[in-house]
Order: sequence, then structure tokens, then C-alpha cells
Amino acid sequence: MIHTIEVEVAGKRLRLETGRMAKQADGAVVATYGDSVILATAVAAQTVKPGVNFLPLTVDYQERAYAAGKIPGGYFKREGRPSEKEVLTSRLIDRPIRPLFPEGYYYETQVIASVLSADKTGTTDIVSIIAASAALAVSSIPFEKPVGGVKIGRLNGQFIVNPDLETLDSGDLNLVVAGTEDAVMMVEAGANELPESVMLDAIELAHAEIKKIVAAIHALRREAGKPKRAVEVETVDPALIEQVRALVIGPMREAILIPDKLARQERLDEICDEAAEQLKSEDDPKREHFVRLAFEQIEYHEVRHSILERGVRADGRGTTDIRPITCEVGILPRTHGSALFTRGETQSLAVATLGTTEDEQRIDALEGEYSRAFMLHYNFPPFSVGEAKPLRSPGRREVGHGALAERALKAVIPGKQVFPYTLRLVSDVLESNGSSSMASVCGGTLALMDAGVPIKEPVAGIAMGLIKEGDRAVVLSDILGLEDHLGDMDFKVTGTKNGVTALQMDIKIGGITPELMRQALEQARVGRLHILDKMLSTLSAPRTNLSPFAPRIFTLKIKQDKIRDVIGPGGKTIRSIIAETGVKINVEDSGDVSIASADEASAQKAIEMINRLTAEVEVGKVYLGTVRKIMDFGAFVEVLPGTDGLVHISQLAHHRVKSVSDEVKEGEQILVKVLEIDKQGKIRLSRKEAMAAPSGAPAGTSV
Repeated sequence: MIHTIEVEVAGKRLRLETGRMAKQADGAVVATYGDSVILATAVAAQTVKPGVNFLPLTVDYQERAYAAGKIPGGYFKREGRPSEKEVLTSRLIDRPIRPLFPEGYYYETQVIASVLSADKTGTTDIVSIIAASAALAVSSIPFEKPVGGVKIGRLNGQFIVNPDLETLDSGDLNLVVAGTEDAVMMVEAGANELPESVMLDAIELAHAEIKKIVAAIHALRREAGKPKRAVEVETVDPALIEQVRALVIGPMREAILIPDKLARQERLDEICDEAAEQLKSEDDPKREHFVRLAFEQIEYHEVRHSILERGVRADGRGTTDIRPITCEVGILPRTHGSALFTRGETQSLAVATLGTTEDEQRIDALEGEYSRAFMLHYNFPPFSVGEAKPLRSPGRREVGHGALAERALKAVIPGKQVFPYTLRLVSDVLESNGSSSMASVCGGTLALMDAGVPIKEPVAGIAMGLIKEGDRAVVLSDILGLEDHLGDMDFKVTGTKNGVTALQMDIKIGGITPELMRQALEQARVGRLHILDKMLSTLSAPRTNLSPFAPRIFTLKIKQDKIRDVIGPGGKTIRSIIAETGVKINVEDSGDVSIASADEASAQKAIEMINRLTAEVEVGKVYLGTVRKIMDFGAFVEVLPGTDGLVHISQLAHHRVKSVSDEVKEGEQILVKVLEIDKQGKIRLSRKEAMAAPSGAPAGTSV
């Protein structure tokens, strides 16, 4: 039986339907918004995955080329590995739903959101969050609190719910919010140095819209939802927990305060192993497993209790303290810009590379083709956390962290008119103990400045955490990996001294209140300014000179009707300029021409050649032209490449000329003066006006 619920969101109908497609899935919902259609399915295994003590959830978002009436490129003509957009949207769906599964739910679960139709407004990511949540809600999978999602833009100071791509590009905010009816669960935002108060207002507006969407999902669940499965939670005997606590609490409290991450973890592992050895039982093979579970629970509560009750964190800092920071720039001799940013035990090596238009990334998306002139790539090698693992291609985490850091810096990247370079930043994380993406933002800023990129303002980033027990809550600045793992929030904030450029918030509990979010943003602002001061004490402004190894790009503007003269038939002319000068040339349809070369003299030579090709004849000016054709009545002279004018026989010399060939020959170069350009564009030239008059005769007199 087909069940349908509709609700209006931002002036358009959101339609949720179940019972028509993918009926063998545990839950399946088709969400339609405008002409965008998403099919989301949820399936869970019937038995617990052996040896697993975490939620084995997989979320995939996939775009079908047919959704936009396209055929995939490439040899195979079918969709291949996930694009960056698909990876990032998969994360957008995953992050708000993951905390809402019950504790102890260890069943293999898969959620797939497939784009069946795309109307090119850019809302498929938002609709996919809603569809996935609805599919889980109507399924038998124990997912009790559905989430909704909306996107907020801001144009001319006004918020817009679910704006189209054009509005997002023109505005100063791109905010995605997902949450339950009670609280916000996830925030992802890029902004143009907006105040924290504006960001909070946008989030509150988003949550008001989310409540309507969640109400619709609840209505669909009441009509078509399956009974939820009972979850068998693996519990530890309270008596065993007390036994373990008596053994480990003293040494655990000492170990938690060891400042060094690896040493701290090594000591905690030793304590756990010792407890497991002392309490193991040959009669109960699972006892060791339960001892380790008890140890984890005790560690969880002890770390949080230390922060809540004593305000003491694992490395001894107070709740608002920032770890020691060191910054170095220009450390790699042959790169265009480099920086090493170290904050505590987190370290990022950021390297900036300047390229030409040819280096832009071309992307073929459902919404259309476009190019990126600024890219930030984040790498997280296993040695950064002291592990030995095979090197793989970037995973979802690397793609997501790179996208966040790129979004943080995008607001301050100069436009092509100011700085006509393609920019690539690479952040290699060399050490990690919390907030390596924020270290990438700080290091990336310094690398750009070291490369001489005239960024609008320096950007810094900080990760905030939360410990919340009942009514007590403590917001933490610059969190460690341990505090991220055992805490309730990971809230990353980037910005300049003027305002916020990016946000990313993930909640591991049922959500947080606006008051806590306001406190976290203000605490983040103070911390961000502190970090900016440290950065600017190392390099206060972008360098005025580029690296000698960076290409030099020169720009000029030509008339659009002159583009064909520069390109030439079949590209012959522009190829000859490139071959002769060794430069790279890019000509835009607008008439903007960029010339790139490591050698300034070669670039200037190319500019002169283009100027000659595109120059226009001026009345009264003298040119050195080439005789191209001789007629009885005069000679046609090429004064500029592709531009001829007529020198009438009467204008060839000061004396009377009987035959044109007596005065000039084809291929000969002569000086001519432009007398007139008529309405048809015909050019009248004079050779005698460009010559000195004969001795004793006034200029312009025939003898």
C-alpha cells in the first residue's frame, strides 16, 4: 500500500512516499522537492556483527547521470567511483543520524540515498538527509528520533530557506542544518566573515523549518511504520564494574593526566591489561571482554568527571586554555609558499602552489559543468598518530576535512581580477591529537601569505568540545583527540578578526540548546583571536614578492571581436606565439587574456605580439606597413596584422607618379600615415604625408 505525506518548505511542496519503490528494504522512502527526486533505503542485518562493539553504519549518497539527462563521460559510459560531492553528501547524511541509534546497537546497517531526478537547484543533499531519515523512521530499525534538514542562504541581509545555487553564489552564507524536533544535531556552513549572532539567527531559523519536516516524517511513520526491533544491549555486571574500579581508579587518574598522548594511551592500555589479567576466569571466557568494557566505562566517566568537577583536562589545561602554538614559514626552498603550524601535539605542513588557468579543476556535476580555481587537499598519513598502516587513496574523512578547510579560506581568496592564479593548498598532517583540520586552516593561511597571495584577511580555526551531564555543561576550547572521543560535541569554528568563515558541528547526544551554542561560539571567537595573534607574530601580511619558481601571470583586455585575430584559423596564430615565446596563453570569451611564464621577458614579448594583433588603426598616426598588393590606382598596405589600407597613386610621393610600381614593390616596408577611416571601415593612407617634403617645396605639394 502506498502512503504519502506532504509539507510546504520554503514555498515548495516536500512529498514523502513509501510503499511503491524498493519494498524489500527494511525502509524505503521517495522524497520529491521541486523536480528533485531521491530514493532512500535502509536495511539492517538480523544478527549482531561478531566481534563488533561500535555502530557498523554505512551511508552512501549516489548520483545517477540520468537524473540530469546526461550520459557519463569516459570510456565505460557508466558511473564510477564516488565524486567529491557524493562523498561529502554521504557525510552530511551520516553525521546527524549516527548519534540517534540506541546504545549497544551493533547490527550492520546500510542507508543508501539515490538521486533519481535533479532539477539543478542544488537541494539534492538536503532532500537526501530527509529521505534517509524517513526511510529509517518507517523501517523496523530502532531509530526513534527522525531528523530533518534545510539549507539557509543570505542575500542583501535577508535569510533565504533552501536557496538555489545562483542565490548561494551571490550571497554571503551557505548553511546546512540538520536536527530533531528538539535540538540541532549538525551544522555545516561557509560564510563571508559574518558575526556569530548572524550565524545563530540562521541556525534558529533552520531549526524552525526542521520541526515542520520532522512532524511530517512522524505522520508518515504513524501511517506506514513497521514495529521497531528490540535491541539486546550488552551490559556489564555492576559488581564486576566495582571490582575493576577498585583495581584501576588510582593509576587511571594518574595516567589520564599524562600530557603526552602516546605515553598516556600506552599507560592506560597497561592498566587495562593488568586488570584483565587479574580478573580473568577460565570458567568464563567472556569475562576478559567484560573487564575491558568496564574499563572503558570507568575511563569515560573519570575523564568527564575531572572536567566537570575540577575543571582539569587530560593535559592539565583549564577549559578555555589553548595549547602552545609555534609557526614557521618559508621552510621549503623550491615550493611557492610553505608553513609549519604546530599546536600542542597537532602539526600541519601546509604548502601553496600557484598555477595558471590550465590548472583549474574541471567538474561535471548534475547541476552543470564548472571549474575550481582554489583547491585544498588534506592528507592524514598513519604515522601522524603513531600507526603503521598501508597508504590508501584519501578516504571520506580526508575529503571532508579538506572541504572544511577549503570552505574556511575561500572567503578570503582574492578574485581573478586581483590575482589571476589557480591556487592549490596541500595540508600534510604530520602529528595529530585533535583538530588537525583547524591546524590545516591556520597553516594554509600562513602558506598563502608566504606565497604572496593577497588574501583579504588571515583566517584561524579552533575546535570546541562539550561535556554535559544532566544540567551541568562545560564548553572546552581547542579539544584533544581524547576529549573528542569521550565528549559530546565537536564544534569547529573558523574565521578572521571580523567574523566567521566556516562552521562544522557534530553532536553525539540528543542535541544542544541555543544558549550552549552561543557560549561555544563566543568562546571560539576569543580562542580564534588568540591563535591569529600567534600566527601574525610570525608573518604579519602576505609577502610582496612571489617565489622565483612561481609562474608570472600578466593580464590584458582585448575587444571580443579581436579574439579571432589572436586565435587565428584553427588556432594557428596563438600556437605560433606560444612556440616563439614559450609562454602559456589563455583567452576568455570576455576578452580577458592571461599570459603565464617563469620568464618576464618572454611574457612581455607575447604581450607585444598580441597587442600588434589586436591594435586598431588610428587616424593621423604613422605606421611602418608592408605593401601587399599593387594596382594601377595605388597600393594596398598592411599597417597592422590583417588590416590593410589603400595608398592612392596620388599619395605615393610628393612628385607626380606615372606608375605605382615605379615607387613601391610588393613585400616592401614603407612608412604611411592614416588619413581617414570611412563608415565602411575602409582606410585611406598616404605615403607622402609620412615623408619629408622635398627641399624648397611645401609639404603635401606635388612637383
